[in-house]
Order: sequence, then C-alpha cells, then structure tokens
Amino acid sequence: MSDRKEDILNILKNSDQKPVSGEELGEQLGISRTMVWKYIKSLKDDGYNITSSTKTGYILNSSPDMLYSEEILSGLKTSIIGNKIYHFDELESTNEEAKRLAPDEDEGTVIISETQKSGRGRMGRDWTSPRGGIYMSVILKPTIPASHAYHLTLVAGIAVANAIRNLGINACIKWPNDILINNRKVCGILTEINAEIEKIDYIVLGMGINANVDTGMFSSELKEGSTSLKSELGKPVERVSFVQNLLYEFEQEYIKFKSKPFNDIVDEWISLSDTIGKEVSIMTPSKMVEGKAIGVTKNGALIVKKDDGEKEEIIAGRCIYTRTS
Repeated sequence: MSDRKEDILNILKNSDQKPVSGEELGEQLGISRTMVWKYIKSLKDDGYNITSSTKTGYILNSSPDMLYSEEILSGLKTSIIGNKIYHFDELESTNEEAKRLAPDEDEGTVIISETQKSGRGRMGRDWTSPRGGIYMSVILKPTIPASHAYHLTLVAGIAVANAIRNLGINACIKWPNDILINNRKVCGILTEINAEIEKIDYIVLGMGINANVDTGMFSSELKEGSTSLKSELGKPVERVSFVQNLLYEFEQEYIKFKSKPFNDIVDEWISLSDTIGKEVSIMTPSKMVEGKAIGVTKNGALIVKKDDGEKEEIIAGRCIYTRTS
C-alpha cells in the first residue's frame, strides 16, 4: 500500500470517528481532492468501510481482517523489529521471500502473508497455511558466530509463548521450536541462515501461527495434534493487535539476546518449557537418542539422560514424547 493511503488511514483513525473533509486531507498531504478521492476509493476496494458526505467528509467505520502493513505499523511499539513490513495476500513461503529480499533490507524487516502455497516446517516438512493464520518471517543481521544462530529459535519461542500468554492462554514450548497449548501445537518456528564460514550475512526467522484457522480443515494426521488461538479463546483473535504484541515481545527478547548472557535466555526458556522432565525420543540427522529430557545447557542444547545413565547434549532434532515421567 502506498504511503499516501497509509497517511490517509492514520488521519481517519486518529479523528475519533469525526468526519475529515477531502479538502483537509488534501491540505495535510499536499495533494488534490481528486487524488484524495482516488486513494479513498482504493482503500474501500481493500475492504475498509469508509462513509463519506459532501458536506462533512470521510469517516472510517471499520477495517478488514487483513494484516496490512499500515494496520500493523499503526500503534506498533518497536524500534527495530517491524520498522518495514511487506504484506502479501499469498506467497509460496514467507521465508523464501525474506531470503530473496534480505541482502538489500535492513534488520527487522518483516514479511507477512495471508496464506502460503508451500509453507515449510523444520526438516523440510510441509506447513499447512490456510487463511486466518499468521505467517511471517523476520530478517535479522546479528553479529554473532554462525554456530550460535540456532539460539534465535529459543528466543523466538519465548516471544511467541509470551504473546499467547498475554491473551490469557497458558502456552508452553516443546523443544526445540513448537509452541503448545494443552498438548496441541499452535505454532512452529523455522530459522534459516545465510553465512560465509563464521560471518552471518542474514538470518531469516519464520513463524507460522494457527490464529483464526479451523483446524478441522487439516489432514487427519495434523488435526489430532493441532489447535488454534480461536479454538482456545472460544472467539477469533484480533490478528493485527496480536502481531503488534508478538513483534514487541520478540524485540524485547532480541535485545536481551544481544546484550545479556545467553544463560538469561536459557533460564527464561526453561521456565516456559513443556519438554523438561518428559521421556523423549530425539531424531537427529545421524541417530536416534532416547531418554529423559533433564535440562538445557548454557548454549541451548537439550540434555537427555539415557537409560544407561549417560547424558547427551543435542543441538537440533525432531522431538517426540514417548511418555510422561
């Protein structure tokens, strides 16, 4: 959406439902009344309910349930994350679009889409992306060793869990990157990195959240273990305000990540963990590790105590709960 349309929306939103004349809009923006009318018509085409009167002016009655950039930016309380937002109606994948844009974009740029045709989870698994969900990727450019990039998965997990808890829902984290509500998955996180040796060019952090989706539409394989914010709340979540809060929570955790010992992040992650204390089976690229999850190292690796008493530290893998200890 153009800057002029964003400016008109902000003026109408800040008018407290009082009419704003086309002449006044034109004077504030330095454009003609005819151009104002064209931008208003375009906003109506986007789904904004705007009434007008030749005697009084324009009133914004309601906004569409769309994650338009200007909707998110209006009232966003961050200084880095979300300074620039690209909104799409449909993408193959927000992570793929973020990787395409990343070399020329500043840190904190967000790519968000109403749906994805080829959403991906970890280890190449498909991520179902129906309308009503929240699918977004954040471009990051931290000055950290490439080997520490996986730490950001834990950072994002904390932010998402906190944003959901702010709704009054008891969300927790299943290692390494799933957010659960009542033992059902509501969000997945995918971190991808572009680096040369130990120099990071950029990191793309993708998040897929079942916000207002109907999980009954999912395949039988996914349906049983999935939930949505709408299902848990008993009503649709206001997606724009949720995204604003999530970006704020992520920025707070990202600032901690860059300025404080990672131990602080690990402690916070443990306090939100659903995995510690569970009997698990971890599938890594090279082997299967089975035992009890007993903790997380200061570097973010899961500590598994095997049946023979030996402990193993695992940085990445697919975690399956076998039974609750």
